[in-house]
Amino acid sequence: MELMYVYIGLAALFGLFMAWGIGANDLANAMATSIGSGALTIKQALLVAAVFEFAGAVLAGGEVTSTIRKGMIDTATLVDQPDTLIFGMLAALLAAGVWLLIASRKGWPVSTTHSIVGAIVGFAVVGVGADAVQWAKVGTIAASWVVSPLIAGIIAYFTFTSIKWLILIRPDPLVRARRYAPMYIFIAVFLIVLMTLFKGLKHVGLELDTASCYAVAFCFALLIAIVGRWFIARIPIDEKANRRFHFYTVEKVFAVLMVITACSMAFAHGSNDVANAIGPVAAVISIAQEGVVGQQSAVSIWILILGGLGIVAGLATYGRKVIATVGSHITQLTPSRGFSAEVAAAFTIVFASSTGMPVSTTHTLVGAVLGVGMAKGISAINLGIVGRIFLSWVITIPAGAILAIIFFYILRAVLG
Repeated sequence: MELMYVYIGLAALFGLFMAWGIGANDLANAMATSIGSGALTIKQALLVAAVFEFAGAVLAGGEVTSTIRKGMIDTATLVDQPDTLIFGMLAALLAAGVWLLIASRKGWPVSTTHSIVGAIVGFAVVGVGADAVQWAKVGTIAASWVVSPLIAGIIAYFTFTSIKWLILIRPDPLVRARRYAPMYIFIAVFLIVLMTLFKGLKHVGLELDTASCYAVAFCFALLIAIVGRWFIARIPIDEKANRRFHFYTVEKVFAVLMVITACSMAFAHGSNDVANAIGPVAAVISIAQEGVVGQQSAVSIWILILGGLGIVAGLATYGRKVIATVGSHITQLTPSRGFSAEVAAAFTIVFASSTGMPVSTTHTLVGAVLGVGMAKGISAINLGIVGRIFLSWVITIPAGAILAIIFFYILRAVLG
């Protein structure tokens, strides 16, 4: 009985550490475009993240959590050795958390999904055997790491191209910005609310039919678009600033849009990436309490809250270096470009979350930022920074696996 409480305590502690790492590294990516384009200050971004990241984690975090918890390893091979799975999941959490701490200190925007999946696979291979790993599931997840930045990049490219065509290249860009900006707000909010309603609110007992989901999403998007239009209409024209930079007031319009997409991005990130921290926690607690591998128990609300709090704390204490890398070093971002990247990334992440596929926020957002940069031309992209980012992605999986193997042997020696 005492050992059960030790396992649960360690799971909560390591899960909180891993969630902190997600906030320090991955959530910085979710907020980086808003800060890099000047639409939000660090303090404002933290406030947005605190509210919407937490809401996404608690309300919509369970669909992906089930994939990380039950889909990666064939639990049938561990029926007679529940302690092995507990040690492995604890090792995976600690390994991923340590790697995220190292990467965040260096300012590397690495994938927390890569970290935890690599760590789980690493422990499984040495702790149980390669046959225990669901390689087909791993392959599907790995494919999503390629597909998600590609989709986000394409959506971001066409979103910014449409903004340029409808607004920026016209002789009256401010008039047209005020006309079309509410449309962009409506589309962004409609898609994100719709995806969230379809899959994300099971934990609060709210299950609507398809028609009701569309109706709620439409009404919500319309309301936000009307509120946004009201704010946009009251943005003062600064003639002096406009003479220095022709699109100064137009970009202030898009700064309003970026506040909305930043909220959406934080919710999307919370719904998807909280699984990386709390999936293994849920597995350990389930096994420790029931003594059975493969329990189908629901994720407790306190575990979701733990993940949400850890993520927000990570951004507040350690997120600045990765924000600088993604927000200003890949390509020059303005609010219109940042909006295009954020809405593309948020849509891609929430879509992935609604299907139970854990994608990398890092990959998705970097893909979206690259898509925006490509709309201006390859010369607008800092290829050296992009190369270092890609290299850090390649290193992450083996780093997570190696650290997990080391911690697995240590935990088994101490607790086994």
